[in-house]
Formats: sequence, structure tokens, C-alpha cells
Amino acid sequence: MNLRHSYTFFAPVYDLVVARVSERPRRISLARLPGEGDVLLAGIGSGLDIPHLPCGPRYTGIDLTPAMLRRAEGRARVREDVALHEGDVMALPYGDASFDAVVMHLILAVVPHPERALGEAARVLRPGGRLLILDKFLRPGQRAPLRRAINLLSRRFATRTDVVFEQVLAYCPSLCLERDEPALARGWFRHIELRKCR
Repeated sequence: MNLRHSYTFFAPVYDLVVARVSERPRRISLARLPGEGDVLLAGIGSGLDIPHLPCGPRYTGIDLTPAMLRRAEGRARVREDVALHEGDVMALPYGDASFDAVVMHLILAVVPHPERALGEAARVLRPGGRLLILDKFLRPGQRAPLRRAINLLSRRFATRTDVVFEQVLAYCPSLCLERDEPALARGWFRHIELRKCR
């Protein structure tokens, strides 16, 4: 089952499963956005970030799944600063250096090629721009046998549980790590902030 089909199926229940547990970490991450400029919400999903977006920037949200975007549209109706597009975060339809910040909440561990998605985020980010990530990652060398076993099934229809962020970041030499802090589940979910340094 591909991602579009999986998340079309999950769209009606996604918010029930994810909204409450992710609300506080989302707010913490989004509070670090710049006060103005252009911000990309890569993999906006059902739009759970929208209620927590600070006023000032102009937001562009993109997602692969029309069913999830329809839910995001409902949240975006109350704002004039959010535009939504259908598209793939692994092949973004935007020019180089188009955004001052990129937000990737719960998307890098979902896509089949997280290094490609991170590379695309780096490409569309302006020099000095920030990339805010909230997701679940293994640490380098972490055995985590249960998470790796779960991944054999979960990666086929929803999300990966075996992504090592440091391995993904190694594909993107233009990004410099600014912050890496635990967010949820004893640090399995992490707040990561990167800056485009070259």
C-alpha cells in the first residue's frame, strides 16, 4: 500500500490518534518560527499545526494526500495567511531558496526516502533559514529491537520506526544542527532545529 492510499484510509481517524499527544510538542516547535517571511509546512497532513502558527509569516502547506488536505482546508479557512498545495515532499514543486523556514512535523519518518525529503527541504530553504523537525528517530547505534521489529509491518502502511536522523542528515551537508532536544516518549520523539549554513 503506498502512502497516498494509506493516509486516505487513515484521514478520518488521524486526528483522534495524533492531535492530543502531539499538541504541546507542536506548539513548542512552532514558537521558534521567525516573525515574518515565507514558511513551508512540508507534509502538513490534516493541518494540526495550523491553529498554533504565529501571525506574521506567510505559510504554504503541502501534502501528498487529498483526503488529508481536505481536513487541513477546514482549519485554514479561518486564516488568510495559509495556502495549501498537493504535492510530494520528496520532489517539492518550489524553486531553490524560496522559503525562510521549513517545518517538518511527523513526516521524515513517514516517507520512504527521508534523506530525499530533507534534501528537498534544504534546497528550498534560503541561506540562513531554519528547518524545524518534530519526529521519532533512533539514535546512532541504538539497538531498539522492538521498534525495529514493528518497522517491518508499520513501514508498509503508515510510518517507519527505524529512521536514524544522523544518517539522514549526513546526506545534507548544507544543513547545520542548532538544537536537538527530547520531545516525547523519553526522547524517541525529538525537537530538532537545523540552519542552512551554506
